[in-house]
Amino acid sequence: MKKVIKNSLVSAIEKITKEKNKAVIAIDGKCGAGKSTLAQWLQEVFAHNCSTIHMDDFYLPLSLRTEERLNEPGGNIHYERFRKEVLPYLHGKQGFSYGVFDCSIMDIKGQVLIKPSSIMIVEGSYSLREEFRQYYDYRIFLDISEEEQRKRLIIRNGITRFEDFEKKWIPMENYYFDKLSVKECCDMIINNS
Repeated sequence: MKKVIKNSLVSAIEKITKEKNKAVIAIDGKCGAGKSTLAQWLQEVFAHNCSTIHMDDFYLPLSLRTEERLNEPGGNIHYERFRKEVLPYLHGKQGFSYGVFDCSIMDIKGQVLIKPSSIMIVEGSYSLREEFRQYYDYRIFLDISEEEQRKRLIIRNGITRFEDFEKKWIPMENYYFDKLSVKECCDMIINNS
Protein backbone atom coordinates (compact mmCIF):
# COMPACT_ATOMS: atom_id res chain seq x y z
CA MET A 1 0.00 0.00 0.00
CA LYS A 2 1.33 3.42 -0.91
CA LYS A 3 2.70 5.63 1.83
CA VAL A 4 0.33 8.48 0.95
CA ILE A 5 -2.69 6.17 1.45
CA LYS A 6 -1.31 4.93 4.78
CA ASN A 7 -0.72 8.51 5.94
CA SER A 8 -4.21 9.56 4.86
CA LEU A 9 -5.76 6.62 6.69
CA VAL A 10 -3.82 7.25 9.89
CA SER A 11 -4.76 10.95 9.76
CA ALA A 12 -8.45 10.12 9.30
CA ILE A 13 -8.43 7.73 12.27
CA GLU A 14 -6.53 10.21 14.46
CA LYS A 15 -9.04 12.94 13.58
CA ILE A 16 -12.04 10.74 14.49
CA THR A 17 -10.36 9.66 17.73
CA LYS A 18 -9.64 13.27 18.67
CA GLU A 19 -13.23 14.38 17.91
CA LYS A 20 -15.06 11.42 19.49
CA ASN A 21 -12.47 9.96 21.90
CA LYS A 22 -12.99 6.69 20.05
CA ALA A 23 -12.86 5.51 16.43
CA VAL A 24 -14.61 2.37 15.22
CA ILE A 25 -13.26 1.27 11.84
CA ALA A 26 -14.54 -1.42 9.44
CA ILE A 27 -12.25 -3.07 6.90
CA ASP A 28 -14.17 -5.10 4.33
CA GLY A 29 -13.22 -6.24 0.85
CA LYS A 30 -12.28 -9.10 -1.38
CA CYS A 31 -10.55 -12.19 -0.03
CA GLY A 32 -6.80 -11.95 -0.52
CA ALA A 33 -6.88 -8.14 -0.77
CA GLY A 34 -5.05 -7.58 2.53
CA LYS A 35 -7.74 -6.89 5.13
CA SER A 36 -5.98 -8.78 7.92
CA THR A 37 -2.62 -7.30 6.93
CA LEU A 38 -4.04 -3.76 7.05
CA ALA A 39 -5.67 -4.42 10.44
CA GLN A 40 -2.39 -5.79 11.78
CA TRP A 41 -0.50 -2.76 10.46
CA LEU A 42 -2.98 -0.38 12.10
CA GLN A 43 -2.69 -2.37 15.32
CA GLU A 44 1.09 -1.77 15.21
CA VAL A 45 0.75 1.92 14.35
CA PHE A 46 -1.68 2.62 17.18
CA ALA A 47 -0.06 0.11 19.57
CA HIS A 48 -1.82 -0.10 22.93
CA ASN A 49 -4.79 2.03 21.85
CA CYS A 50 -6.15 -0.42 19.28
CA SER A 51 -8.15 -3.67 19.33
CA THR A 52 -9.17 -5.83 16.38
CA ILE A 53 -12.22 -8.04 15.93
CA HIS A 54 -12.03 -10.60 13.11
CA MET A 55 -15.17 -11.49 11.17
CA ASP A 56 -13.66 -14.96 10.57
CA ASP A 57 -14.55 -15.60 14.22
CA PHE A 58 -18.22 -15.31 13.23
CA TYR A 59 -18.58 -17.87 10.46
CA LEU A 60 -21.85 -19.71 10.54
CA PRO A 61 -21.84 -23.03 12.43
CA LEU A 62 -22.95 -26.14 10.54
CA SER A 63 -26.23 -26.29 12.43
CA LEU A 64 -27.32 -22.98 10.83
CA ARG A 65 -25.99 -23.53 7.29
CA THR A 66 -29.20 -23.98 5.36
CA GLU A 67 -29.51 -23.36 1.64
CA GLU A 68 -31.87 -20.45 2.35
CA ARG A 69 -29.39 -18.86 4.77
CA LEU A 70 -26.40 -19.28 2.45
CA ASN A 71 -28.37 -17.61 -0.36
CA GLU A 72 -28.67 -14.41 1.69
CA PRO A 73 -26.06 -11.75 0.87
CA GLY A 74 -23.56 -12.20 3.68
CA GLY A 75 -25.61 -15.03 5.15
CA ASN A 76 -22.60 -17.26 5.80
CA ILE A 77 -21.64 -15.33 8.91
CA HIS A 78 -23.41 -15.59 12.21
CA TYR A 79 -24.62 -12.00 12.12
CA GLU A 80 -27.07 -12.57 14.98
CA ARG A 81 -24.19 -13.51 17.28
CA PHE A 82 -22.06 -10.58 16.05
CA ARG A 83 -25.01 -8.27 16.70
CA LYS A 84 -25.33 -9.60 20.26
CA GLU A 85 -21.69 -10.16 21.28
CA VAL A 86 -19.91 -7.24 19.57
CA LEU A 87 -22.06 -4.35 18.33
CA PRO A 88 -23.34 -3.17 21.74
CA TYR A 89 -19.76 -2.85 23.01
CA LEU A 90 -17.92 -1.22 20.09
CA HIS A 91 -18.35 2.34 21.36
CA GLY A 92 -18.18 1.48 25.05
CA LYS A 93 -15.33 2.02 27.48
CA GLN A 94 -15.28 -1.53 28.82
CA GLY A 95 -13.57 -4.59 27.43
CA PHE A 96 -15.70 -7.52 26.29
CA SER A 97 -15.40 -11.05 24.99
CA TYR A 98 -16.99 -13.10 22.24
CA GLY A 99 -16.99 -16.68 21.02
CA VAL A 100 -14.47 -17.73 18.36
CA PHE A 101 -15.49 -19.92 15.42
CA ASP A 102 -13.13 -22.86 14.88
CA CYS A 103 -13.07 -24.30 11.33
CA SER A 104 -11.70 -27.64 12.57
CA ILE A 105 -14.93 -28.34 14.47
CA MET A 106 -17.19 -25.96 12.51
CA ASP A 107 -18.49 -24.42 15.72
CA ILE A 108 -17.54 -22.02 18.50
CA LYS A 109 -14.54 -22.98 20.59
CA GLY A 110 -13.30 -20.63 23.28
CA GLN A 111 -13.54 -16.90 23.75
CA VAL A 112 -11.39 -13.93 22.83
CA LEU A 113 -11.06 -10.95 25.15
CA ILE A 114 -11.14 -7.50 23.55
CA LYS A 115 -9.45 -4.91 25.70
CA PRO A 116 -10.88 -1.39 26.08
CA SER A 117 -9.31 0.74 23.34
CA SER A 118 -9.79 4.13 21.74
CA ILE A 119 -9.57 2.50 18.29
CA MET A 120 -11.65 -0.55 17.46
CA ILE A 121 -11.18 -2.31 14.13
CA VAL A 122 -13.66 -4.81 12.72
CA GLU A 123 -11.80 -6.65 9.99
CA GLY A 124 -13.10 -9.07 7.41
CA SER A 125 -15.60 -9.82 4.72
CA TYR A 126 -19.19 -9.13 5.72
CA SER A 127 -18.25 -6.52 8.32
CA LEU A 128 -20.25 -3.96 6.32
CA ARG A 129 -23.63 -5.65 6.25
CA GLU A 130 -26.26 -2.92 6.12
CA GLU A 131 -27.37 -3.31 9.74
CA PHE A 132 -23.75 -2.96 11.00
CA ARG A 133 -22.80 0.20 9.10
CA GLN A 134 -24.23 2.72 11.56
CA TYR A 135 -21.81 1.49 14.24
CA TYR A 136 -18.71 2.47 12.27
CA ASP A 137 -17.05 5.88 12.14
CA TYR A 138 -14.95 5.00 9.10
CA ARG A 139 -15.41 2.32 6.43
CA ILE A 140 -12.63 0.92 4.23
CA PHE A 141 -12.97 -1.37 1.21
CA LEU A 142 -9.95 -3.30 -0.07
CA ASP A 143 -10.15 -4.23 -3.73
CA ILE A 144 -7.91 -6.48 -5.83
CA SER A 145 -7.80 -7.64 -9.44
CA GLU A 146 -8.97 -11.19 -10.19
CA GLU A 147 -5.47 -12.14 -11.37
CA GLU A 148 -3.75 -10.86 -8.23
CA GLN A 149 -6.45 -12.38 -6.02
CA ARG A 150 -5.88 -15.76 -7.66
CA LYS A 151 -2.10 -15.54 -7.13
CA ARG A 152 -2.41 -14.57 -3.48
CA LEU A 153 -5.03 -17.17 -2.62
CA ILE A 154 -3.02 -19.97 -4.26
CA ILE A 155 0.09 -18.90 -2.34
CA ARG A 156 -1.88 -18.64 0.91
CA ASN A 157 -4.12 -21.71 0.59
CA GLY A 158 -2.78 -23.93 -2.21
CA ILE A 159 -4.40 -24.75 -5.54
CA THR A 160 -6.90 -27.27 -4.12
CA ARG A 161 -8.29 -24.82 -1.57
CA PHE A 162 -8.29 -22.09 -4.23
CA GLU A 163 -10.82 -24.13 -6.19
CA ASP A 164 -13.18 -23.87 -3.19
CA PHE A 165 -12.68 -20.11 -3.17
CA GLU A 166 -13.24 -19.87 -6.92
CA LYS A 167 -16.42 -21.96 -6.94
CA LYS A 168 -17.97 -20.96 -3.63
CA TRP A 169 -16.48 -18.20 -1.48
CA ILE A 170 -15.57 -15.60 -4.12
CA PRO A 171 -19.03 -15.74 -5.78
CA MET A 172 -20.68 -15.43 -2.34
CA GLU A 173 -18.53 -12.40 -1.50
CA ASN A 174 -19.17 -10.76 -4.87
CA TYR A 175 -22.91 -11.31 -4.48
CA TYR A 176 -22.75 -9.63 -1.05
CA PHE A 177 -20.65 -6.70 -2.37
CA ASP A 178 -22.97 -6.11 -5.32
CA LYS A 179 -26.34 -6.74 -3.66
CA LEU A 180 -25.59 -4.55 -0.63
CA SER A 181 -23.54 -1.86 -2.45
CA VAL A 182 -20.66 -2.36 -0.04
CA LYS A 183 -18.05 -0.33 -1.94
CA GLU A 184 -20.44 2.59 -2.26
CA CYS A 185 -20.85 2.96 1.51
CA CYS A 186 -17.10 3.25 2.14
CA ASP A 187 -15.08 6.33 3.06
CA MET A 188 -11.93 4.91 1.46
CA ILE A 189 -11.43 2.36 -1.32
CA ILE A 190 -7.92 0.93 -1.65
CA ASN A 191 -6.89 -1.13 -4.67
CA ASN A 192 -4.24 -3.57 -3.49
CA SER A 193 -3.52 -5.17 -6.88
